[in-house]
Amino acid sequence: MKVVILAGGFGTRISEESHLRPKPMVEIGGMPLLWHIMKYYATFGYCDFIICAGYKQDVIKDFFANYYLNHSDVTFDFSANRNMTVHSTASDPWRVTVVDTGRDTMTGGRIKRVRQYLDEEPFFLTYGDGLCDVDLRAEVAFHRAHGRLATLLAVRPDSRFGVLQLEGEAVRAFREKSASDAGLINGGFMVLDPQVLDYIEGDATVFERAPLERLCAARQLMAFRHEGFWQCMDTLRDKERLENLWQQGKAPWRRWQT
Repeated sequence: MKVVILAGGFGTRISEESHLRPKPMVEIGGMPLLWHIMKYYATFGYCDFIICAGYKQDVIKDFFANYYLNHSDVTFDFSANRNMTVHSTASDPWRVTVVDTGRDTMTGGRIKRVRQYLDEEPFFLTYGDGLCDVDLRAEVAFHRAHGRLATLLAVRPDSRFGVLQLEGEAVRAFREKSASDAGLINGGFMVLDPQVLDYIEGDATVFERAPLERLCAARQLMAFRHEGFWQCMDTLRDKERLENLWQQGKAPWRRWQT
């Protein structure tokens, strides 16, 4: 299965970092958040990535252009031969397609723009600013079993987000969250059938609005409940929390060896 990651937004709520780079390229433990997300998917065997880039997309392309070299032992011969020898590498066996989906394109439009890189199989879709410790294989099995077009990850964060209204496991509506509400929200880490792209009109479409609402109305959207770790990185406070977890060796999303 391919993994589509939305990484093209401006990240205005963490502008202290995002004025220099896209939010998914803000570093946790010396590596971009995008890398952490990809490493997590790869631990389940999902290594074919499509990055929906936009704002400062050159930063993402430069990172992957130099990724192999920067994770290898290299000899630079400046004598008459003037060659470079790569001796060994600890680089990841990934296939990464970085697509410039436009600077001002909305989330739905970004997904629509990468259609040519998808096949007829279900694919993952997630945001480039969130981490969790969900069992991805269990979520895929859930998606295939219910036979609907879309599955999202239902998580319980703090009170900043809108709430999902569920009927069983089916998503029926979205609403604003009150201070006393401990409801579920869309945490990303979705599994989608390609037909979902037909619900997206164009660049101005916000995926979390009309497309998901229409999927709800058509009873084609299901929720995979996750009560474990989930954290998005909207602010510097969020970044500091993730950094502290990493430095203390308590990062729940870290399933790989050093």
